[in-house]
Amino acid sequence: MSIRIFLATALAGLVLAAAAPAWAQLGLPGGVPSLPRTLPDRLPVETRPLQDDVLGRVDRALQAPSRLRDLIRRSDGALEADPEGWPAVRAEIVAIDPSPAGRRMALDAGFSVIREERLEDLDLAVVVLAPPRGLSLRRAVERLRDLDPAGAYEFNHVHTPAGTLTEGAVPAPDAGSNAAPRAPAQAGGARIGLIDTGVDASHPALAGATVRQQGFAGAYRSGAHGTAVASLLAGRSGAFSGAAPGAVLFAADVYGGSPSGGSSTGVAEALAWMVRNGVPVVNISLVGPRNALVEAAVRRASGRGVLVVAAVGNDGPAAPPLYPASYPDVVGVTAVNARGRVLPEAGRGPQVDFAAPGADMAAAGPGQGYVSVRGASFAAPLVAGLLARRQGRGDAVQALAAGARDMGARGPDPVYGRGLVAADLRVDPAAVGARGRLSR
Repeated sequence: MSIRIFLATALAGLVLAAAAPAWAQLGLPGGVPSLPRTLPDRLPVETRPLQDDVLGRVDRALQAPSRLRDLIRRSDGALEADPEGWPAVRAEIVAIDPSPAGRRMALDAGFSVIREERLEDLDLAVVVLAPPRGLSLRRAVERLRDLDPAGAYEFNHVHTPAGTLTEGAVPAPDAGSNAAPRAPAQAGGARIGLIDTGVDASHPALAGATVRQQGFAGAYRSGAHGTAVASLLAGRSGAFSGAAPGAVLFAADVYGGSPSGGSSTGVAEALAWMVRNGVPVVNISLVGPRNALVEAAVRRASGRGVLVVAAVGNDGPAAPPLYPASYPDVVGVTAVNARGRVLPEAGRGPQVDFAAPGADMAAAGPGQGYVSVRGASFAAPLVAGLLARRQGRGDAVQALAAGARDMGARGPDPVYGRGLVAADLRVDPAAVGARGRLSR
């Protein structure tokens, strides 16, 4: 029996049990009849809305990508699933700009304050609450929303990287692929933000960049994903080059090696740091569900002149929109392979603004070497770097779109967005490996 059928049967049993008085009123012998093989079209009490709601939640939770279920299992209890299967920090609820009355009602109802912070640069107040003992996280959020309908209460969702690194993988080069790509000129003075894991600033690919780091999940800690993305933003070494080599990179580590890293609170704090430092373009190669705190932080950062670029994700063309790429005013980026074809696992929809190389491509890897990368994670920094180089020269997004190569359906479309950019910035792994820099 599948999990869904089991849960549906259990639901039906609960519904019928609740309907027992109605069956008794019909004078049937033996009370409630045995459970039928299929649910009747109409039960004696109206249960269809409840059934549809519960089964809808079951379906959404079961359809959550296996990577999310694995993340929750590996967290050693630090994470739990929200009603739709998205990972969230266990026993933490985020109140966004709570009113004094809302805060008082929460405390009177048995909630307690874990921590609170005023993000002055975003004019945003964040209070993290713990639910009363014995109340599930889902019920706790519902309880707060019922107590304070005008308030904003949210799960502290976590975000995950939108790409993979294949250490030591060098695909067979096509003819002419050993030639180094045309590297862009130095982008000295350009400021770019990165919200990701920490960055290994000692990597040779980042020798010409200035890296300033801050941890938002404890002390910052370098990670493979953040280092690879950073190299595509601001790196340059021999045959390898990112989109804005030599830029000043502000790297916000929202993971810190913590099992609950990548939280919505960490992302919001990182965006406030970017505003404080006057960073005009911020790359976020992470994905998660829609979250009220992150949405508010992105909106307020955008209102203060920050352009957020984000990966649209790799959960497939039928997947629901992923965030922050799908928030208004965020530039969403999808990935193409060496032939300019969109990756089959790439997300699709109106959130796609541009396509850029994101596979068959080298990036900085662990141990001072290079790796082959794949995913929207690695396309987004190429777009972010190009936009950072255009800051201060009119509308950077429109200028980039004007030079994009139209792909797929004529005009903007949900697969390639406004078209392909940065095609000349893809560095073939074989080109880097030929110089002895590809990691084992």
